[in-house]
Amino acid sequence: MQTFVALLRGINVGGNNILPMTELKALCEEAGFKNVRTYIQSGNVIFESKLSEDKVLKKLEKALKTKLEKVITVIIRTIAELDKILEKNPFPEANPAQVGILFFTEKVPANILQEFKNAGPEEIVLSGREIYIHFPNGMGQSKLKFPKIAENGTVRNVNTIRKLAELGNK
Repeated sequence: MQTFVALLRGINVGGNNILPMTELKALCEEAGFKNVRTYIQSGNVIFESKLSEDKVLKKLEKALKTKLEKVITVIIRTIAELDKILEKNPFPEANPAQVGILFFTEKVPANILQEFKNAGPEEIVLSGREIYIHFPNGMGQSKLKFPKIAENGTVRNVNTIRKLAELGNK
């Protein structure tokens, strides 16, 4: 069994796509995932499965579409991948609440950085299927404009990823 983390985009944010974590947990259990746990209300779920990442992704997306009657972007990572993502953080001295990681299912094209509209102090670093963004004034104060492709991903800060990795390693 492999331990996975699913990051759901746009769940319980701004009153949209409301899905209580008890229902998300039940949905994952009904899909056959084991040892299911959720973390905070923004669509983070940890579970175990014998399936591959791709099959886990498809199964969870299908269950969410049935439940919410709309497509929800889901990003899957293993705990080992989260540990590596944390190790590779290019902003280790920054406040972890001010470092966002934009997760994608596929490897991100190298030219994506040119598509960000950045008039502020934010720093952006591409790394495989993730983009690290340092928001020195906080995410809420940022004027950074994300490219259209960001709609296929979801952001979590380093504190959240650290906690998910910790919960998954238990």
